[in-house]
Amino acid sequence: MSLRDFYRVLSVERSATTEQIRTRFLQLVRERHPDRFSGAERARAESDFQEITEAFNVLSQPDKRRQHDFELSRNRVESSDSESVRMLRFHLEAGQAFFRDANYFAAAESYERALVLDPKNHQAWSRLAQALSPQRKFLSRAVEAAAKACELQPVNPEYLKLAGRLCVEAGLLDRAERYYNAAQNWGGEDPVVLKALEELRSRTRKSRSALFGKES
Repeated sequence: MSLRDFYRVLSVERSATTEQIRTRFLQLVRERHPDRFSGAERARAESDFQEITEAFNVLSQPDKRRQHDFELSRNRVESSDSESVRMLRFHLEAGQAFFRDANYFAAAESYERALVLDPKNHQAWSRLAQALSPQRKFLSRAVEAAAKACELQPVNPEYLKLAGRLCVEAGLLDRAERYYNAAQNWGGEDPVVLKALEELRSRTRKSRSALFGKES
């Protein structure tokens, strides 16, 4: 049930003085008094009369008015929060739909809009990384987005695996190995992680062999 705004009931500003509220109340009493109506209109006027009387009783008493002002302010904040949550969900779902359709640019835009609403949403950061990764020119941004997801959820094996894979693609092999090791620590043995670590170590051995061969 929504909170009634007694200022609207009386059609006065929030800054109205007690005298202005009283003057407006008396005007409405004259206009909406039930004795002026009959039939269905009288029933409606009785309802209006009760509401304007209640509004005046609250707004004409300083303590009750302060409480009403507080409740109105809290209600506005809660309504604003609810709208933010709704929009956050909308952008996340839109991003998923664009991603499924391989519209990666639109997906990334949706996730970035979600992050404006909630910069600490680890899911949005992870999905942004996935949406950016198919395009090589955005790979560095994808790596940083995945890193942010891992920073927010450092024990999530899926985020760590994603960050490891993107680091490999970006040529950041030491960093990739750290992410894969962390994924293994938190997620247990995973064939994908084990294979990735073996490939990384093989590349490291080859690089060292080539380096020593060159020096000799």
